[in-house]
Amino acid sequence: MFLPMHKAGDGRIEKVISGAVAFADRIKAGTQIGRLSPYGSVRAQTLCMIADILSDLSHPRAAEILALTPLLERYPRQLSGGQRQRVAMGRAIVRDPQVFLFDEPLSNLDAKLRVQMRTEIKELHQRLKTTSVYVTHDQIEAMTMADKIVVMNGGKVEQIGTPLELYDHPANLFVAGFIGSPAMNFLSGKLVTKWGGRGVQIAQDCVLPVPMNGEPDGREVVVGVRPEHFDIGEIGVKAQVVVVEPTGADTQVYCRVAGQEVTAVSRARHTFRPGDTIDLKPSDGKSYLFDPATGARIA
Repeated sequence: MFLPMHKAGDGRIEKVISGAVAFADRIKAGTQIGRLSPYGSVRAQTLCMIADILSDLSHPRAAEILALTPLLERYPRQLSGGQRQRVAMGRAIVRDPQVFLFDEPLSNLDAKLRVQMRTEIKELHQRLKTTSVYVTHDQIEAMTMADKIVVMNGGKVEQIGTPLELYDHPANLFVAGFIGSPAMNFLSGKLVTKWGGRGVQIAQDCVLPVPMNGEPDGREVVVGVRPEHFDIGEIGVKAQVVVVEPTGADTQVYCRVAGQEVTAVSRARHTFRPGDTIDLKPSDGKSYLFDPATGARIA
């Protein structure tokens, strides 16, 4: 993100230094990575940056929150990209703005610090009660930190809701595939009525059970099932195991169903091997139907 520099006091952007932007001291923003403004020499900007760091980050709570205390005496050239981003966030925190704007502030941090910072930012928000707008491509950050999520695709708002509203009731294929990790499984087929129930025929002898609905037989649909909503071992569709990934807390099983890729997650510690055949069945009421042409959810 490149932002222009304007003179202080004109009601627009006060200054652009190391990814921190102040809008008339009312809104504070941290960009994805600290960038120098194209205006002014490196020497001048560096001197200004050092002055800001030494003055702003003398605030002990900001330094403590962002694990910056050991870095307070360093110069900007001695900081890593992630450390510079933490400095920019610290400078936003200590100015006590009315609105925080965050543009992927955790993207340059290592995995452990990213998890810690998610908790710290949410705790800070709960304590300060300051409105925050947080832009991220990481759906885990969105799910764990947001009170309300706006899912956008190509500049268009796809759905607005709480994290669990989006997770449980996705409006379309894009939202369903974006929210959740591992991502929702999508299988293409036709609606059929068999054995007194509804199903989606994925292949000649492969029918995935789905809840009853008013859609006509023969309609082309995409059925969506979250990995954790597949019951492994229940009588259902035959799946060939490709890869098994035990994580300790659960087991992720990557399979092929009628040539289509599927992921199942189970709390049980299965001992499947690549090439094994297993049965998969969606949990009752835990599948979704989408229109393949529009992507809209129909059931």
